[in-house]
Amino acid sequence: MKKFLQEFKDFAMRGNVMDLAVGVIIGGAFSAITTSLIDDIIMPLIGIFVSEASFADLSVTVGNAVITYGNFIQAVLNFVIMAFIVFCMVKAINRLSRKKEAAPPPPPPEPSNEEKLLTEIRDLLKAQQK
Repeated sequence: MKKFLQEFKDFAMRGNVMDLAVGVIIGGAFSAITTSLIDDIIMPLIGIFVSEASFADLSVTVGNAVITYGNFIQAVLNFVIMAFIVFCMVKAINRLSRKKEAAPPPPPPEPSNEEKLLTEIRDLLKAQQK
């Protein structure tokens, strides 16, 4: 049992697990932001043109069954909007990281006095051999 607990501790403290936990927490917060953006800003604007603030209320009755196709339309629309927002964010992050990568590397450091002296000695020895 002690070995099992030690293995679990090693697993839980590995960097990948901690990165994943942070990603899930930030993803949850990001989901709340994008849900608010969709529900509170984008859908009311779409509602101006469609006369519905939400497609979720759209349905049709066939016999005894109520088919709420509006829920499906709303889910697809939410997905497309969320995917577009994530795409824009990733594109912006990639652009920022490319700017960092594109920066020219710093010039090599000036050789030390010792290296300069050794270079001169090497050059003199080569000249004597000729």
